[in-house]
Amino acid sequence: MLRFTSRRGPRLALCAVLGFFATSAGAQQAILEGERFHPQESRHGMAATSHYLASQIARDVMQDGGNAVDAAVTAGFALAVTQPRSGNIGGGGFMLISDEDSGKVVAIDYREKAPAAAFETMFQNDAGEAVPELSRYTHNASGVPGTVAGLALALDEYGTLSLAEALAPAIDLAENGFALPQRFVEGIEQASERFEQWPASRAKFFKPDGSRYQVGDTYRQPALAATLKRIAEHGPREFYAGETAELIAAEMEKHGGLMTAEDLADYRPAIREPVHGTYRGYDVYAMSPPSSGGAHIVQMLNILEGYDIGAMGFNSARTIHVMSEAMKRAYADRAEYLGDTDFVDVPLAGITSKAYADALREQIDLGRATPSDSIAAGDPLPYESNETTHFSIADDSGLAVSNTYTLNFSYGSGIVVDGAGFLLNNEMDDFSAKPGTPNAYGLIGGEANKIEPEKRMLSSMTPTIVKKDGKNFLITGSPGGSRIITTTLQVVMNVIDHDMNVQSAVSVPRTHHQWLPDEIRIEEGISPDTIALLEAMGHTVSQQEAMGAAQSILIEDDGAFTGGADPRRSTSSAMGL
Repeated sequence: MLRFTSRRGPRLALCAVLGFFATSAGAQQAILEGERFHPQESRHGMAATSHYLASQIARDVMQDGGNAVDAAVTAGFALAVTQPRSGNIGGGGFMLISDEDSGKVVAIDYREKAPAAAFETMFQNDAGEAVPELSRYTHNASGVPGTVAGLALALDEYGTLSLAEALAPAIDLAENGFALPQRFVEGIEQASERFEQWPASRAKFFKPDGSRYQVGDTYRQPALAATLKRIAEHGPREFYAGETAELIAAEMEKHGGLMTAEDLADYRPAIREPVHGTYRGYDVYAMSPPSSGGAHIVQMLNILEGYDIGAMGFNSARTIHVMSEAMKRAYADRAEYLGDTDFVDVPLAGITSKAYADALREQIDLGRATPSDSIAAGDPLPYESNETTHFSIADDSGLAVSNTYTLNFSYGSGIVVDGAGFLLNNEMDDFSAKPGTPNAYGLIGGEANKIEPEKRMLSSMTPTIVKKDGKNFLITGSPGGSRIITTTLQVVMNVIDHDMNVQSAVSVPRTHHQWLPDEIRIEEGISPDTIALLEAMGHTVSQQEAMGAAQSILIEDDGAFTGGADPRRSTSSAMGL
């Protein structure tokens, strides 16, 4: 069984004796143990994002006197420039803010909404079958974007900078450019077929002669810079009722999209109560519906709290087995119950109830997998009393921010708004195009998540803040579609159950089960012996590509900040001050 270096000091052999060297006085000094995964350390704050430029900008904001919310909003806009595959102003997301002084944790919902003209069967053919291309690669794939309104709301309510100040670094990067890393160049090539059919997309992602950008090229985005300048000058409503809104509406009208100027003008983000649970004495706060993440991370932790996970061991067959059994039951409930609470009644108190978790745990056989076709949604009602990027930021005043936002697919629909320089999301695919039919991530949806006008589509985004004795402790979250919830779950468990430092917690191999398909998905690094034991229990195990990118921060008991940048994204970076 592997063990990892404790966040409180070395535990076992992740270290090496490297030798002895003579000093000038003839004495010898030993270079002894060291951690295999090294978190970044600081005393006054930490920013962990999926792009080093955004991390640097966020750190500099705090260095110059801004708070964690200022840094988060500035980083969010910077990522819209440096990482257009997922950073965005044409998408939406969720933000959690924890303030130790007030003791409050608030959730900002800036998820996209369906246009007012949307209807339940809009992505079905005449035979009533779902047509995936319609909800993914057309103008109607886009929900009304929420990012600009959401980030501006966070800044206005909890920050100290003006919107123009928060936008300044992004404007500079868009106007003057930045050197392209390998990941950016590879991403454009992988999505080039989608870009080629749209003139504005070609203009943004290809050189004027149609050739491709190369690593190290300076990449400028003048149309996006102009959009950001308008927002800086006129405020967030410019995006929803000014020239930018006119450009979006014109793009839609030209290509048969349902979104109108009125849809944009009517958009508002919402401040919501986060989902709250406890796990082994820690307080866990995560996003409430229309995200399914908070409900189900609390549900799974409640189930797993009944097992001595630490004694079972990290990624042992027994641990993976009980985690998978908990995951199956949570995802079955997700398919049945989760949706936008402005439209449907979600039995949230029941799903997150300890008593409901006790009932579900009794269904789990410690020696045998439960086939998914024998698992249906449970009945939480009696227990009553849902390509992305994530970043985490914390400061020494007691503010912490966990933010996840997205276009859905990498580069969304691939459609750039002509004249505005940003990509449209394809979040409409997160609705149930037809109840019972899986979406692009294999997730089954039900009536609760059917398409309705002005409704927010269900999400798996799970920005999470864990508190210890009233203090911010762990700030985490991840991209990854259906794997977001389970990735975040495992970071929390790695820290609390396995006592890992934050870099270990985000770096080690992950597993995932989402009820359907009935298989445990694993990353490379799970022992063949463990796989054989799981298969003997009746599990199907499938090794696939890496999952998630959980940029995370852990605040130690002495107030020190440690940052874990997920190595699954080559541009990831944690920077402290």
